[in-house]
Amino acid sequence: MNEPDAKVTARTPITIDDLEDPRIEVFRDVREKDLRGRKHLFVGESELVLRRMVRQPDRLHAILLTHQKYDRVRDDLRTVPSHVPIYVTDVERLSQIAGFHIHRGVLVTGHRPTAEQLSMDSAFAGLRDRASLTFVIAEGLTNVDNIGALFRNAAAFGVDGILLDPTCCDPLYRKAVRVSMGHTLSTPYAVAQSWPDDLDRLRDEWGVRIVAAEITGASQPVWTMPNAPRQALLFGSEGHGVSDGAIRRCDGVFHVPMHGDVPSLNVGVASAVMLYEWMRPGRSV
Repeated sequence: MNEPDAKVTARTPITIDDLEDPRIEVFRDVREKDLRGRKHLFVGESELVLRRMVRQPDRLHAILLTHQKYDRVRDDLRTVPSHVPIYVTDVERLSQIAGFHIHRGVLVTGHRPTAEQLSMDSAFAGLRDRASLTFVIAEGLTNVDNIGALFRNAAAFGVDGILLDPTCCDPLYRKAVRVSMGHTLSTPYAVAQSWPDDLDRLRDEWGVRIVAAEITGASQPVWTMPNAPRQALLFGSEGHGVSDGAIRRCDGVFHVPMHGDVPSLNVGVASAVMLYEWMRPGRSV
């Protein structure tokens, strides 16, 4: 008879009393590093994001949190690998280290995926042979709130993966991670290496039917969108929309009808409306 596994106990965290402690350098001046980058790391700042990252232990780099927050999440930290440092300090020091008030009491750094890991073939390797498949594609989304909302909506409606064109902003930017409720960490995504030619690859090699969310003279209402076993919905920026080159590679163009002089919806709102309609039970394939 096998003995039960020993219970994993919570690790004793490392207390940070010195603001100049070099061990917490990666957490210093968070907003400045948001602008100039952290090499191969990204940062998250909420309890929810921490919990999501703990489920991906290979991605964890370091954790810094207040004493009170540690007491709240200590059970979640039992599975954090031993090589990942867990630091604790008081809220005033945490805010001084970060350069602004961290009212959530949590900062966590993680390893970024490499360019190769973000290629379609690598990021979507586990999806290719599925009988049914749904992608969201984004072109030119440079607003981190929109990127975060797109990932959150995609997760809410069961999207399998997201393809970003090279001009989209970073989904691992701190605010994008927060707005997405951590779903930029759990939803598979790739960055196109050849745009818009990778749309041809999705259609020709993967058998994906691609439709664009855009208002044109020939676009049809969202409720007329046909379903397909393997499908993708393409969104463009609020300012410029989907490019002509990308639209030419689509199998259809659809829009959300609006009243009055409203020219378009924020992509966060538009994606929620269109994904809901697309995934609505009872729609024919």
